[in-house]
Amino acid sequence: MEWEREELVPEHVFGTFAKANMLIPNLPSPLPVEWLKKLGVHDILGVVKVEDFDYFHTLIYQDEMNRTGLSGPPISLTAGLAFGVPPILQFGSMELQEQWLPDLLLGKKRTCIAITEPEAGSDVANIQTIATKSEDGKHYIVNGTKKWITNGLWSDCTTMTVRTSGPGPTGLSLLIVPLKNYPGVTMRRLKVAGPATSGTTFIELDDVRVPVENLIGTEGMGMKYVMTNFNHERLYISMGFTRQARAALAAAFEYVMKREAFGKALIEQPVVRHRLAKAGALLETQWAWVEQFVYQMTKLKKEEADVELGGLTGLCKAQAGMVLDECARCAVLLFGGNGLTRTGQGEIAERIYREVPGARIPGGSEDVLLDLAVRQLVKNYKNKTKQLERPQGSSKL
Repeated sequence: MEWEREELVPEHVFGTFAKANMLIPNLPSPLPVEWLKKLGVHDILGVVKVEDFDYFHTLIYQDEMNRTGLSGPPISLTAGLAFGVPPILQFGSMELQEQWLPDLLLGKKRTCIAITEPEAGSDVANIQTIATKSEDGKHYIVNGTKKWITNGLWSDCTTMTVRTSGPGPTGLSLLIVPLKNYPGVTMRRLKVAGPATSGTTFIELDDVRVPVENLIGTEGMGMKYVMTNFNHERLYISMGFTRQARAALAAAFEYVMKREAFGKALIEQPVVRHRLAKAGALLETQWAWVEQFVYQMTKLKKEEADVELGGLTGLCKAQAGMVLDECARCAVLLFGGNGLTRTGQGEIAERIYREVPGARIPGGSEDVLLDLAVRQLVKNYKNKTKQLERPQGSSKL
């Protein structure tokens, strides 16, 4: 709570996590075993071998990281490795991986993912930041702005979506763009509602020269690369916000057990129990759904999961935000005046409620994800029914 009040997680905390290899659980499962062993990382805390790590371990990690109910401190530590590194692992050339992964995986350098712009949030295909080749063909010259970039302020580099050719999704590519103290890069902190310690950043790029070797994969494939990272990102976010909802409800439950009004504890009032029951039912349903997704992620191949779960993980993330809204609202109402106060026994409820928009907008805004989920289900339905159709003229037997 002190870190949130001061709006900064002490720098040594990231170093402590990195030294203990406790940033690695943020990566998608299965972990990059070959790379980790090459760097001398064979297990997590001496308990789980890196080759045995799966999404259930990710769930435990995320649940514990968010147990305080505050999303800012964990996000300040985890977002870079969770979202910025996977595209390099999956699509980067061996030379690019050799250059960046050792320092990023061991926490010697920090990174982030830079997609969103002032005029393009969930509409990724409308990215306007331009990367044009220099006359000698050795650099991309990058110009544009990125906004609401989590962890950007203290990142040494970023995995960034840029436009390398014409309009639409086929014109997008991914670059590793150096940030800290790099010529042409200007960064400033953005004050946002909700988590104060997440390092939300506005990035300006003015003729930034990026070596062509920093291209991730192939030009024009940026949209596809970004989309393949969304299953992990949205499920990961769902885990954290579902735990945050539980923290809000737990705080309210503890409060009404001891707070007295009208001559008895609030928990003795039927209307209070009713409100807790409604929020609790939503929470337990959401948690069961998250666990179901985790189980499926351990059983499906990534290619299958991208198709079968792509829309549904978006729906899960949207639902996590709605459940958090209900649980946080329940907590504030039951805390009464204390729930409106930024200090004292209701501080946790007030802070969590203030973070609700930060759950429902980043990572794909709620309305966009709800629409995406249905469109994806319709697409899968049409593809599967088409596979069942008999070729014209074939036997009915």
